[in-house]
Parts: sequence; C-alpha cells; structure tokens
Amino acid sequence: MTRPALLPLLLALLASGALAKPSDKEAPKWDVNHPPGELKSVKFSTDEGTWMNVDVSPDGQHLVFDLLGDLYELPITGGTARRITQGLAFDVQPRYSPDGSQIAYTSDRAGGNNLWRMPVKGGAATQVTKESFRLFNGPAWTPDGQYLIGRKHFSSERSLGAGELWMFHVGGGDGLQLTKKKNDQQDQGEPVVSPDGRYVYFSEDVSPGPSFRYNRNVHDLVYAIRRLDLQTGEFTDLLTSPGGAVRPQPSPDGRTLAFVKRVRNKTVLHALDLQTGAVRPIWDGLSHDQQEAWAIFGPYPDFDWTPDSKSVVIWAQGKLWQVDIANGKPSAIPFTAEVDQQVVKPLRFAQQIDEGQFNAKMIRDVATSPDGRTLVFHAVGHLWKKSLPDGKPERLTADNAHYEYQPSFSPDGSKLLYTVWDDAKLGAIVEHDLASGNERKLTPEPGFYYGPQYSPQGDRVVYARSSGGGLTSALWSTDRGVYWMPTQGGAATRVSASGQTPQFSADGNRVLYLTGEGLSKKLMSAGLHGEDVREVFNLKYVDLVTLSPDGRYVAFSELFKAYVAPLPSTGGSIDLAADSTALPVRQISVDAGSYLHWSGQGDGLALHWMVGDRYVTRALKEAFDFVPGAPAKLPEPDAKAGVAVGLSVPVYTASGLTALVGARVVTMRDAEHQQEVIDDAVV
Repeated sequence: MTRPALLPLLLALLASGALAKPSDKEAPKWDVNHPPGELKSVKFSTDEGTWMNVDVSPDGQHLVFDLLGDLYELPITGGTARRITQGLAFDVQPRYSPDGSQIAYTSDRAGGNNLWRMPVKGGAATQVTKESFRLFNGPAWTPDGQYLIGRKHFSSERSLGAGELWMFHVGGGDGLQLTKKKNDQQDQGEPVVSPDGRYVYFSEDVSPGPSFRYNRNVHDLVYAIRRLDLQTGEFTDLLTSPGGAVRPQPSPDGRTLAFVKRVRNKTVLHALDLQTGAVRPIWDGLSHDQQEAWAIFGPYPDFDWTPDSKSVVIWAQGKLWQVDIANGKPSAIPFTAEVDQQVVKPLRFAQQIDEGQFNAKMIRDVATSPDGRTLVFHAVGHLWKKSLPDGKPERLTADNAHYEYQPSFSPDGSKLLYTVWDDAKLGAIVEHDLASGNERKLTPEPGFYYGPQYSPQGDRVVYARSSGGGLTSALWSTDRGVYWMPTQGGAATRVSASGQTPQFSADGNRVLYLTGEGLSKKLMSAGLHGEDVREVFNLKYVDLVTLSPDGRYVAFSELFKAYVAPLPSTGGSIDLAADSTALPVRQISVDAGSYLHWSGQGDGLALHWMVGDRYVTRALKEAFDFVPGAPAKLPEPDAKAGVAVGLSVPVYTASGLTALVGARVVTMRDAEHQQEVIDDAVV
C-alpha cells in the first residue's frame, strides 16, 4: 500500500476513535477481587470459626463450610480442611447438589450478593442469578438438581428490608417468584426443599408489623416456620409458638423437620415429627440466634442432616458438631483451617478539632424568599438569615429558650412561618414579621407541628400534626393529620387524618400531601374540608415532592438527587419517578438535592437545595429548552455549583467543675499486671 493510500484510512480511523488516546479509554470496571488500594496478606491457622454455615455431602463423607468468606471442604470425621474458594469475594452458605457434584453458594464476586454454583472438584464458577440491584442469598437445591431457590432481598428507605423466595433454573433466566413480601421491613428466608420436591420450608417474621423494631419479644413470637406446597400453591403455618422457629431442615427420609428455637435464654435445636406434629428439644448447646435482630442471611447458620437421618451437623460455640437426634448427644468434629486473606489498607485521615470558632456544616430546613434575595435556614438549633449571595448569616430571632425549625416565606416575602420546640412545652407554629421582628404564636395548644406553609393568597396556613413518644413526651398526640387554619387566627380544619409535608394548590382551593411510607407512597389532593380526595402521583423511590407556585411544574427528590418535570392535569394518577418516560424529567443536581424548594414566579421560577453547607440555585429555564428565556444549550448540572452558607459559630466550651464524691474507682494503671481500686475517691 502506498503512502497516499494510507492517508484516507488514517483520517477514517481518527474520526471513528480507533486511535483514541489512552486517557480516553473507559475507566476499568469494579472487580471485587481486585480493588484499588494497597493489599496486605493475613495468614493464620484456626480450629474454630464464627457463624459457620455447614452442609453434608449426599454420601455422608464430607462437609462443606464457610469461614471468613471462603469455602472449605472437610472429611466428616474431621481433620484438615481444604479451601475451595479464596479471594476478597465473600463466599458463604454452601450447599451440595443432590448428586454431590456441585456446590451452590452465595457470593458477591460480581459486585453484589447472588447465587453461584461450582464443581466440587474445582473449576470455573457459574453465576445463576444476575441481580444488580436486588440481592440474593440462601441457595437451596431441588431434589432433581435442576433448580435453585433463594431469598431475594428488598429494601426501601431503611437499610432494613424484606425477603421473597424465587426459583431459578441452574442454567439461568430471570427466575420465578414463589412468595410475596408483605411489606418492606418484615423478613422471610432460609428456604429448603423437602426430599420429595413437593414442599418449600422457610422462616418468616410474623410479629406485628409493618415496621421492624429492635425491641421485639422473642419469648413471644417473632419468626414462624411456614411451608409452601409447590403442587397446589397452598401455604401452611407449621410452627408458631413462643420462642419462635427458624432454620428449618427436613430429614432425608422426610419424617422429621429439625429447626432452631429460643427457650428462655438459650437457643435450642428441636425436632418436629411431620406425621404426628410432636415437637421435642434435642440440644441446648447452640450459640445465640438472631431473632431479635435483623438478619438477611437467616437468624441461625445453615446446618444439615446425615444421609441416614440419625444426626445433624451444625455449628455452635465456634465449633462443628454432630448431634444425635435420638439422644441429643453432641460430638465435636475437630478441624483445622489455613486462613489466607487479603485485606485492603484502610484510609485514615487526620481530624481537625476546632477551637474557638467552627463552620456549621449541617444546614437544614432551608427557605428562599420569593424574590430570591434572602436565605433562611436552620443550624445549631436556631434559624438564621443570609442576604444572597454574599451576606453574613445572622440570627433570625434572639430567642434562646426554644429550638427553631422549618421556615417558610409568605407569598409577598414579608413574613415567615416556622416551628418551635421545647422539651417541656412541646411545639408550636410561629409567624415572624421580617420588617418589625414582631411574632405571634398561631397554634392555641402545644403539640407536634410540622411543615407549615402559607396559601398563595397568604390568608391560610396548612400544616401536619403528628404524635410523640419514645424520646419525646407522648402528651398532645391525639388529633393527628393534615390541617389548615386562618392566618389571622381561628379554628383549624382537618383535611386528612394522615399525611405529611402538606402544601396548597396554586389557586389555594385544595391541599396536597404525602401518604404512605417505604416504596408505597402517594401524593394526594383534597378539598379544604377533606372532600373530593384524589390521587395525584404514585411514588416509589421519591421521598419529597414540591409543586411550583404556579402549579405547572413538580420538583422531587429520588435517592437523594433532585429532579423537575412538567405537571399536567389528567384527572387521574401519574407514576412519577426519575426514569419516567411519559413526561420530560430532568435531573438538576449531581450529588444530592436536600431541602428542595421553589422561589420566584412565571419565567423567573427557580429551584434551590443544599449539598452539605453549599446552597445551590438552578433556574427553571436552565432545565428545559421550551421554557421562555432558555439558553441555546442547556447547562449540565454542576457538582461544584452553589455558594457556601458561611455560618461560623463559637465552639461550645464547658464551664465550672462537677465533682463525683464517695466513688469506688477501678483504674487502668498497669492493668495488665495488677488491679488498683480506690475507695471513697473524688472524680
């Protein structure tokens, strides 16, 4: 080929990007086993482990268990364990296939927990489930070895979540749903299939819902064991008794179901006769289960029967045990395992302890005046105002007796609503005149008041009233709901018995408010007396909705980011989400969009939000090219946008001395060699 002939080819390659610079290449994909950062090797031998899932091979000759995120195989008589997986990936919950040739397990090696399988003799692992958002764990084989059943994890606004059982062919696919979660915070899991393949046994949180609580009474009933008939689809509650029931495991002969139960302060292995229904305790030497807690991998580790249905192999007290079902006698299975882990060197940063003054970083409850010139916000317990963009923040009031929250400007910008709180006197709604500084309390009685907002005409105030309890007083907790009252005073009118973050419609004749929780929320609309209730938006991940003053646009936050969309009137409900395609939805924030709110009117509408201590503004015309005055090219959201609020306040310094007298003090002086006790001490 001659050089003149090379020139067109070279130009074509450049145009197509085939000769792109190395810096133009895509960033490498995340690899769990090869993360960035400096790695350190940790090696040691151990004869015990924590929270080990264990399974027995179909021929009864071997065990497979997990230890520190790796899988090991061991002769059932004990000895030296052979590591069969290794690396930074977290591999747990191993289960032999019915023919003993494969092991199914849970692993995050693809980025999140999914179900995998691998040959027992070694070789490449195969990913069975391929969830990138929801996560899977707890594999259970069907007797024909063709399917795996696992627990699919769902979470909403809390990191807590709920489970559903799904079935997958070992060759892949999207799976088949077997059970349905009843809410977003009560769990089900620990699936296992009966030897004949007809039933799926599993545990489920059946305590009063719908919210998870950390103070549940396990001596009553938290978890129950249920059974799904794969032929009829019928559910049966098998074990529902005080102390609960978790980790079901049917015997190979199909006659007995072993499970774990709480008896007083002990976690006890039990057996259920599936024919007679008789339940008897087997061994009370188990480690403490997690029924009070929230455990997506199950309240107790996996265990398994021996093929003769005479004993089970289970983890407890750091060891592996073979427990005789007839007499409850445990026999330790001794093992040693060589641990070889890679750990990433932690990131450590020097922390600056402020002295004298500090810059407030947690800026909350932000409001912008209608003309966009003034910012009011909450920090360190009080409300502050700042002239935009460069003014110095100053206190809104001189009141140091109450905490101040949730400011909201009147339509003409002359007044401000906000809430106050006192631990003894509870809460109230206050109106503040910005010119004179005069204030008046609008609510006639104490209570728990949230989110006051003016009507467009300024003649009414809408708010939510909630209840106390827990860390606050429970008094004045009746008559909850969404209310409005005349700004000049008068009786309040309840619009809805439930709801939060209320706001008036653009004409002031209706009230909009959020209902529901978790992944099931609605924006509702009602007349001023609670009549003609309508559903405006159906919401899933959206957690805040605010309508523009003219009612033509809606701004919302989803998974912390801020978005805006036109608001049509259809007479029905609209599904609103960041990925909605029925309407043009624009993302306006890069990292977060906290305390999202509007200012302005007409073509001057703008949205504002906080990112840490930075106040960010984006004009509506910068989001849509069909808005009058929009630039020829719409700007992309800027991670560095915004102005610092710039609030500097004194560091709190304690004054005076407090003496604890007559104390008995146990010192740490030379504590490794002696114990020093000082009686009648002064601290």
